[in-house]
Amino acid sequence: MKKVIKRNNQLEQTIRTLLMQIGEDPKREGLLRTPERVAKSYEFLTSGYQQDIDAVLNDAIFREKYDEMVIVKDIDFFSICEHHMLPFYGRAHVAGKFSA
Repeated sequence: MKKVIKRNNQLEQTIRTLLMQIGEDPKREGLLRTPERVAKSYEFLTSGYQQDIDAVLNDAIFREKYDEMVIVKDIDFFSICEHHMLPFYGRAHVAGKFSA
């Protein structure tokens, strides 16, 4: 099921203002939907801030006796650099030896 993102008119207006500040015309044909697209991309890139950690984990923490390496691979992540407001993304891999 596709998540519907509610339009953020205030953020879209901020993007229009940004476009004007850099000398662009937000009413130009190629830029008409740019504020909406940028707002959606920022909301996606920062969507993790609104996630419920318990819902993400889905009761997937178990107490087991083991003495082996645990590896979790290909964890996708998306965010925005707080210094430049530019997006970055990648994949993380975590490994560790755990004893219970």
